[in-house]
Amino acid sequence: MKNNQLGFLLLLPKWRIIRMLVLSIGLTALTISLMYRIVLSFIDSSITLSGLLDAFISLVGAGKFYQLTESLGVTLLYYLFLFSVFLFYLYLFYRYEKRKYEERCLQQLITEIGFIADGHFDHQVCITTHGNEHTKQLAKDINRLVAQLKLAVEEERRSEQAKNDLITNVSHDLRTPLTSIIGYLGLIEQDRYKDELELRYYIQIAYQKVTRLNTLINDLFEYTRVQNTGLAITKIPINMAEMLGQLIVQFRLQLQEAQMECRSEVSMDKLMVLGDSNKLARVFENLLQNAIRYGKNGGYVDVSAREEDEHIVIDVTNYGEPIPSIDLPHIFERFYRIEKSRSEYTGGTGLGLAIAKGIIDLHEGSITAYSDSEKTIFTVKLKSLNGSAPS
Repeated sequence: MKNNQLGFLLLLPKWRIIRMLVLSIGLTALTISLMYRIVLSFIDSSITLSGLLDAFISLVGAGKFYQLTESLGVTLLYYLFLFSVFLFYLYLFYRYEKRKYEERCLQQLITEIGFIADGHFDHQVCITTHGNEHTKQLAKDINRLVAQLKLAVEEERRSEQAKNDLITNVSHDLRTPLTSIIGYLGLIEQDRYKDELELRYYIQIAYQKVTRLNTLINDLFEYTRVQNTGLAITKIPINMAEMLGQLIVQFRLQLQEAQMECRSEVSMDKLMVLGDSNKLARVFENLLQNAIRYGKNGGYVDVSAREEDEHIVIDVTNYGEPIPSIDLPHIFERFYRIEKSRSEYTGGTGLGLAIAKGIIDLHEGSITAYSDSEKTIFTVKLKSLNGSAPS
């Protein structure tokens, strides 16, 4: 507190400090003079205005009052009283200047708040290092409020942009197969086909488009569910080594068709986690499908699982085209696809990795991606249940 007061005095112009001292000295002299005359009035009632003036002038040299106090042996008390009166006036002037300074600080604060209220959310209120502690705390709280408001505005903008992207992407992904379905069914309805072979060809294409629509709608539904933080999931002890082994067997045909080989490096120990088996299987199905789709040129898909720092760590690696560094931070966002044309022949719905991340988040785990010119690795970490899982 003393440092704040000293700092406040340093902020004052020199002429204000000199004025405080001069006025305090003058008022002290006047007060002592008046008190001296009042005391003498009890002794001598014939005091004139000129006598009062003479007494005031003589007070500077300690005059009669000094002689009186000296004769009484209380010289020290006289100077102590004189100094006390001086400090009293100095304190009054100090309080006045401090109040004026605080008023200026408050007015400046009001002006800056008005500036922020006009939409300048990048502005920070100037927090003075001296003066009223309450005003300083208020300025800090306002800056915190503005920072939170700025984050809220940015989040709202991102949410609005995400909503617009969602509408755009869903419209595109729904319209493309629907257009084909309507077109081919229209040809069939109008009997515009040569023979039964061409009819079956049209029906086959329409069926493929309907199947894609069904996949997209199911992915949308699944994404909405996993993004619901209140979604209840059934957690049971799961041996991830067994789950991964079963999934690799299930994908054997797809691997053969892609002329790829899956190399497994899974620990022989039980890799136990607590989770929803169906949803976790969905995560690794998606990762294996992506590895096959985008890693054909590499010839291999590597799946490894191990226990590390009380976590079960699973890596799914492919050796195809790398993910561009500009795209890597966004691949877990909904509807984000590296292939920007959103062709149905070169990518999925754009929801698979977003769904995977949502499921892993529900299990309080993490999923990350790394990609360079040689390989692309998706890493999933789940809390290990080893040592506490039932046998």
